[in-house]
Parts: sequence; structure tokens; C-alpha cells
Amino acid sequence: MRTAFIGLGVMGYPMAGYLSKSGHDVVVYNRTSSKAAKWCKEYEGSSAGTPANAADGADIVFTCVGNDNDVREVILGEAGVINGMSSGAIIVDHTTASATIAREIHSIASDKSIGFLDAPLSGGQAGAESGQLTIMVGGDEDVFERVMPLMNCYAKAITLIGSVGSGQLAKMVNQICIAGVVQGLAEGLHFAKRAGLDSAKVIDAISKGAAQSWQMENRWQTMTNGEFEFGFAVDWMRKDLAIALEEAKQNGASLEMTALVDRFYAEVQALGGNRWDTSSLLARLEEICG
Repeated sequence: MRTAFIGLGVMGYPMAGYLSKSGHDVVVYNRTSSKAAKWCKEYEGSSAGTPANAADGADIVFTCVGNDNDVREVILGEAGVINGMSSGAIIVDHTTASATIAREIHSIASDKSIGFLDAPLSGGQAGAESGQLTIMVGGDEDVFERVMPLMNCYAKAITLIGSVGSGQLAKMVNQICIAGVVQGLAEGLHFAKRAGLDSAKVIDAISKGAAQSWQMENRWQTMTNGEFEFGFAVDWMRKDLAIALEEAKQNGASLEMTALVDRFYAEVQALGGNRWDTSSLLARLEEICG
């Protein structure tokens, strides 16, 4: 199948690579052209000078960029992919963005007989590199069925949540839950240290019970060591939480814990931790208590 992949960041770069290794024809576009050139040296495929050129003749166009404005630019802009696509083609947006932009693009794409899925990701850079991502999808079932074999190239779990926008809403739920789990783990490790406990023994004990989580198993040791260079950055998390908090204003949900943890992440940023990973909430507690 002929595909285009727009956005070769830490997620998109390996995802586009998996499509190429699976035998699909891949044309890539990245705002920094040197990144696209590097990709083309590593994988079978070619690069284009604009998103529209990359999308020309593509059956499916994948996008994975930064935020709503980036999505709007690479899809709907003057040189956006929608201006290079033919009737019957499909856009799959893997960006974590708002449900509003997903619905906007779907409406415009539908007028051109172009399919659209919002398909945000979970699993981070490690999941993208290992081809083990989790994908939450919003869109029509027939469009989903056409795209699913390609997403299987880089994902371990793909779920059609509901209509367009549902994928983004599910990703908001994901980030809300992670925020609470990481804050709880940070406070637990902080408490253990202040109580003079052996953190390794404590984690070994409680990770066998109801407190167990992915964050606990994969981050407790690096957190204890004060190492926060393992994936999803605080800047990105705050972007995602802002989307969830804004959506909550619209639907009336109460996100008291999420708003609190978002403020804690702002304090981490003030410590210079913009690019630290999300487990750096512990650094804030250590700074407060000395």
C-alpha cells in the first residue's frame, strides 16, 4: 500500500520505519529536512518537500506532530496533505490533540470523500521503537478496518473507541490516570525514604499486590536514583493535561487531582525540568523537603 508519514519525531520516525519494513511504499515529510534524509538512509522510502507532495497518490496518510496548530497546518494548510490527496484516501492522525480539531478535520475531509481517524498513542518512545504501541481510535468502522492492518505494523493493541474524537477523549482519560498514578508513586517513594525504609524491599513487597502499576515496575528505581531521562517529557505531559482540563470545562467533569498534578508539573518546570520525564514529580518533593 502507498503511504505517507508526516512528522518524524521520537514516535513517528520508528513508526514510519515499521511501515517500510513491512513492505509498504512510504513517503515521509518532516519540517527539519535533515531528519527525513536520515530516515531515508536507514529505511526503504523517499521524502517530499511538503506534506501535500508526500500525500500525492497515497492510499493512507499518517500524521504525528505536536499540537492542534501543527495538525491543522500539516493537514489543512496551503501545503497540507488534504490538498494532495485523492477521493477515497484516508488520513490517520496519531498526534495527541483535542477532540475539537479531530472533528474539524473529519468534517472537511468528508466533504472531499476522504476518510479520517483520530488515533492517539500510548507507550512512548520505547513503545514506538519496539513496535508495541497502544492506539485509541475514533472514526467510522469501515475506515478503521482498512487502516488496522497497517497500524498493526507498530502496535500491540488497537481499539476503536467510537466516533471521530473518541480516540482523543480516550487518550485524555489515559493521561488523567497516569498523572494520579505517578504522583502517588512519587509520594510513596518519598515517604519511604523519609521513614528510613529500604525502597527496594518496599517495592518488592507492594508491587505484588493492589499497588502494582507499570510506572512502579519501570520507574521506581530511576526515580529513587534521581534519574529522569526516560521518555515522555514534562512539557508534553502539561500539553496533554491542558487538553484534558479544557475538555472537562466543556463536559462538566471534575478533574481536581489532574489540575493539582498539573500545577506540580509546573513547579518541576520551574526547577528546570521541562525535558525531564513525567516521573520527575519526585524531584519536586525532594526539593521541597530538602
